[in-house]
Amino acid sequence: QVQLAESGGGLVQPGGSLRLSCAASGRILSISFMGWYRQGPGKQRDFVATITSDGSTSYADSVKGRFTISRDNGKNTVYLQMDSLKPEDAAVYYCNTRGLSPSTYGPANFNSWGQGTQVTVSS
Repeated sequence: QVQLAESGGGLVQPGGSLRLSCAASGRILSISFMGWYRQGPGKQRDFVATITSDGSTSYADSVKGRFTISRDNGKNTVYLQMDSLKPEDAAVYYCNTRGLSPSTYGPANFNSWGQGTQVTVSS
């Protein structure tokens, strides 16, 4: 079982910055994919950014040039640096991690979600 611990959310003024962190722990053989998604009030959960094990990144058009995703493979941690925040960025941000865990029958895929961290952008 893989657990994700998110941190770094909070209240920030428009134009400000926040840095989210998500640390994975538990029975992990390898992590292939780490990413961030967000869900605003009354909205569906949307893709924000992802990063693969080799460092390839992908961003939603709405955050390109303002958000930066990075990861520390040694710590099984993914970060999301959010700059030039806008009111429309306000949402609950969720971390998602995928990889392999040990099981009785050999390596097994896992797909874990964090509990979410609130980001509020308001003056």
